[in-house]
Amino acid sequence: MPIQLTAENTLPADGLSGTLIGRAWVPGKVGGPSPVVLRSDGVFDLSERFATLSELLESESPLKAIRETQGRLIASVEALLANSNASPDLSRAFLLAPTDLQVIKAAGVTFAASMIERVIEEQAAGDPAKAESVRAIVHNAIGDNLRSIKPGSAQAATLKALLIEQKMWSQYLEVGIGPDAEIFTKAPVLAAVGSGSQIGIHPKSEWNNPEPEVVLAVNSRGQIQGATLGNDVNLRDFEGRSALLLSKAKDNNASCAIGPFIRLFDETFSLDDVRNCVVDLQVKGSDGYLMKGSSSMSQISRDPQDIAAQTLNENHQYPDGFLLYLGTLFAPTEDRDHVGGGFTHKLGDEVSISSRLLGSLHNEVTHSSQAAPWTFGVGALFRNLVARGLLSH
Repeated sequence: MPIQLTAENTLPADGLSGTLIGRAWVPGKVGGPSPVVLRSDGVFDLSERFATLSELLESESPLKAIRETQGRLIASVEALLANSNASPDLSRAFLLAPTDLQVIKAAGVTFAASMIERVIEEQAAGDPAKAESVRAIVHNAIGDNLRSIKPGSAQAATLKALLIEQKMWSQYLEVGIGPDAEIFTKAPVLAAVGSGSQIGIHPKSEWNNPEPEVVLAVNSRGQIQGATLGNDVNLRDFEGRSALLLSKAKDNNASCAIGPFIRLFDETFSLDDVRNCVVDLQVKGSDGYLMKGSSSMSQISRDPQDIAAQTLNENHQYPDGFLLYLGTLFAPTEDRDHVGGGFTHKLGDEVSISSRLLGSLHNEVTHSSQAAPWTFGVGALFRNLVARGLLSH
């Protein structure tokens, strides 16, 4: 059965108290994607003032603009969510990923625990059967005390020299505790899927996992406007074989999930809330399997503001803004089917990523070759906006 979204399993703990914006497909003579805002009296289309979500976030004050714009009612919150799944009724509005023209970036190896797991992947060469024995060797040499080390500090440089001497230095430790963060492009513009959609695992992958993360919404001026949730679907075997396979491990059809909505910073929500939030994960298999975990942003090695600054600066600009995955503390190591096999997804897994003030993102696992193909790109978006009369020039 497809995942059923409801207000209860999707909205933040404080409901509609915050400023929740996103994107929805709006039906009509010419249907198309629109920026929307959720209010107590329904979901409102903002496209007559802002053709894209990027344009809204690029405004001088998105919060002020939303409060000054009534918009057009398209559905109740409950009706929008009920129709947001892998096979929506195209005659009614449904939820999309809350991003359009923004580049989708991601930071890797930002937590000590996941940093160590990346070293293990590398040492095991992507073989889950070898991971447990390698894990013991790595923990013996490195321990788990890396979270106290500030990246780029003198202490980090001293540790680097020690690990090189012990032949335990790794490219993952370089970006984990070195001065430069790992920043990569997670998915092409408009390729992300939203809550209720299927997520894709490469059919040749035999070792993979979800990566529950906070995702920042940042404009072209480097201003963090708000946050949402994301699943940085990851193929551990592909990346473990070679870091040069990162793009194949990270960027496949439907492998980038974001949502359900962006919560803008306002009187109820701030960057400090992001710094202190806990992201919970649940994986529920059709075979009765259940896994739960959590990732506390207080354990991150690099501050979110610093990661954003390493993404956009004098060396790299994003004129339409960007969404930025902040990395995860969560790296599943428990065995699913047999001793030493570790965790990997199975088709039909239901993945739920939640945080108290950001709501919940729900997706079902399939192969990337079987998920709905990505066909609505930048050209299609602009042709659609012209056909709907939303572009004046």
